[in-house]
Amino acid sequence: MTVEAFAPAKINLTLHVTGQRADGYHLLDSLVGFADIGDRISASSADGLSLQVAGPMAAGVPTDGSNLLMKAAELLAAGRGAALTLEKHLPPASGIGGGSSDAAATLRALCEVWDLPLPETADVLSLGADLPVCMTPRTQRMRGIGEELHALPPLPDCAIVLVNPGVSVATPAIFRAMENRHNPAMADVLPVWQTAEALADWLRAQRNDLQGPAVALEPIIGEALATLATTPALFHAMSGSGATCYGLYADDATANAARAAVLADHPEWWVRAGRLLR
Repeated sequence: MTVEAFAPAKINLTLHVTGQRADGYHLLDSLVGFADIGDRISASSADGLSLQVAGPMAAGVPTDGSNLLMKAAELLAAGRGAALTLEKHLPPASGIGGGSSDAAATLRALCEVWDLPLPETADVLSLGADLPVCMTPRTQRMRGIGEELHALPPLPDCAIVLVNPGVSVATPAIFRAMENRHNPAMADVLPVWQTAEALADWLRAQRNDLQGPAVALEPIIGEALATLATTPALFHAMSGSGATCYGLYADDATANAARAAVLADHPEWWVRAGRLLR
């Protein structure tokens, strides 16, 4: 039996850092969406646990027990066998939850292969703060350290362009560079956006509190944002701790034209166009 699962890019449309716990974990308030751009996982029954990695972003991805996919499999059912394959398209350490989304997709696939229930949020949080939100790739509000999840109505029909300028950003370094870790949260009740334009208007009043520190540490992220600003994006910002930035567009044609324009100026960058999942 072989089961395939899609691991979509996670987009932090907002990321408000609202505090820091005594144990060092940061408190967040984030509007999270997902794109139809991502990696693919396949899992099949086998005697032992193994992982093969292919795809354009496969270079340097470990296939041993240090890989988050292998850790997820062991967490779900230590000692059970499965042959895992990861088709890697998302750049690593890029602020779009690639590793976490891969691990979440692996858990979904293995639960089907092994006929097990999906694990609870508390069980997967040990694998990373992004794991819980990636278990159900739909529009959500994420608070706390990633464990407080609230399902939201689908986002409006919207195209998206993702731009990564080719740098990996260490999340701890970004947090250390923050001057203020106690910032306002989003409103208690979020709007229901009927159009992409309405979503963009609302996003302009929100923040990614990690964007400034990330640009200071890696100025090329600022260049990526400036490049997106030259396109007809309804809104653009950095996702997560970077370095991937995103632009929202009214339709596919505009997004595809923006992707082509960015690549014309920066052919060495990773640039993809797609849609927000609804």
